[in-house]
Amino acid sequence: MSRRRAEAAAPTGAAAMRTSGGSSSRREFLTNAAVAGIATLAAQEAAGQEPPAEPSSTKLPPQPPAGRVPICAISSDNGLAATRRAYELIASGVDPLDAVIAGVNLIEDDPEDITVGLGGLPNEEGVVELDAAVMHGPTHRAGAVAALQGIRNPSRVARLVLRETDHVLLVGAGALKFALANGFQEENLLTEKSRKIWLHWKQTLSDQDDWLPPPAAEVDPDVAKFFGRPTGTIHCAGINAAGDISCVTSTSGLAFKLPGRVGDSPIVGAGLYVDNQIGSCGSTGRGEANLQNLSSFAAVELMRGGLAPREAGLTILRRVVEHTEPRLLDQQGRPTFNLQLYLLGKDGTHAGVAIWGPARYCVTDAQGTRHEPSATLYERRS
Repeated sequence: MSRRRAEAAAPTGAAAMRTSGGSSSRREFLTNAAVAGIATLAAQEAAGQEPPAEPSSTKLPPQPPAGRVPICAISSDNGLAATRRAYELIASGVDPLDAVIAGVNLIEDDPEDITVGLGGLPNEEGVVELDAAVMHGPTHRAGAVAALQGIRNPSRVARLVLRETDHVLLVGAGALKFALANGFQEENLLTEKSRKIWLHWKQTLSDQDDWLPPPAAEVDPDVAKFFGRPTGTIHCAGINAAGDISCVTSTSGLAFKLPGRVGDSPIVGAGLYVDNQIGSCGSTGRGEANLQNLSSFAAVELMRGGLAPREAGLTILRRVVEHTEPRLLDQQGRPTFNLQLYLLGKDGTHAGVAIWGPARYCVTDAQGTRHEPSATLYERRS
């Protein structure tokens, strides 16, 4: 079996990333650069010159001792199984990127989760289009696919974009050709459950077309509970004992979207972002609001400036609210949509934040697998 076909056949991927090689040369480069920097500063001090001030943007928070970071995996509300699987793999020595992807694959393969992968809700024409991105902290490399049809595990295809190409993002037909060339099998991702939800949306969309809404008594309860208009995604991030962080975001996007619509999930800096010296952030919710604010990148930069994950996330959500156009605000000036962020710090601290609560996120660490409450800007009345 070829290496690429083996990649498509193995859900958990390789235990070590090809892209993480060359660490010794990188250490030598950094060591030489540090020595040169020290020599320059010494020469400046000997000449009575003040050394140049370090730009505040390059200062890093205190780094935890190597090997003493608590292993942890976090995810959006639908990822309990994903965090458990990711944690187990990280604890066994698997690279955090491969671990979180393996966790997310469980959700992508679950036809009962209509927000990702198999059974994800389709576009307005009844076609499932998937987006995903991955980012590997130690190498700062990323891979993504968007508007991918017929492949249930877009997160694995995104990993191949990272490993096998000089690109970051492949879309549409090109992404599908790339997946097929690497041994992935094309399939119909529209399950009967998702088809019924889509059909109900078509039947009740307008009173000026030829669709007739079904009698209320005949609406499948599994269909009725998904209206309004469902949104959903899974984000999962993990950290190992060395403090190396990676994450993945995967989604079927906004239900009944215009064909070809791409949200925030596959966009690096929006759907996810990692700086291995600082932390990571990922998102679920209204993708357009996130794209307009690059929330994940911005949150990590606030963490670089010293904010804890919770405060960094809430600060970004307040910025999103400030930038929201009037048509998307209620009478009290609050967004009519939700956006949630999931933040993981270099020291293993973590938080979930949301515009609207109650909200929660998933955690697996040495204390077990559980939901934890997210901090919110507003609370919905029951």
